[in-house]
Amino acid sequence: MGNLSTATFGGGCFWCIEAVIQRLKGIESLKSGFSGGFIKNPPYREVCTGRTGHAEVIQVTFNPDIISFHDLITIFMTSHDPTTLNRQGGDSGTQYRSIILYHNDAQKAIAEQVFEELKPVYQDSIVTELKAFEVFYNAEDDHQNYYNDNQEARYCQLVIDPKIQKLKKMYADKLVSE
Repeated sequence: MGNLSTATFGGGCFWCIEAVIQRLKGIESLKSGFSGGFIKNPPYREVCTGRTGHAEVIQVTFNPDIISFHDLITIFMTSHDPTTLNRQGGDSGTQYRSIILYHNDAQKAIAEQVFEELKPVYQDSIVTELKAFEVFYNAEDDHQNYYNDNQEARYCQLVIDPKIQKLKKMYADKLVSE
């Protein structure tokens, strides 16, 4: 195992980001949950109200010898729309904001570099929040591994499947063989 790092970020519904990132080489573990708010151990039903201040995020343990933080953040940033404030598709509210919670100054600098590199890709300004990581709370078990366990669900087919197809086209060399 050796040299592992942690990353925490969210871009809308954590089911979507989880489904994309867990398909990458170098991902050792991944949990869906909440971060960036002001209530301890918030349940999903409370986060959904938008009143806890939390964002739906994933926390990833990854091997930087296999996938760099730069590549991880670039894939994250291109798997959702980082130019819409508090909205991804049909999901709206602060809990669906685009956010990177950096774990150290190096991650912050890399995220800022990726923002600069991606500016020309988007017509509108990138509004992804960049904030120091404080705490992560796991979401309930039924939110973990959601796409893999529920691929027949309409949400998975309409919202997540297109993201997976885009990932396969753009980053085939970074994917674990299925």
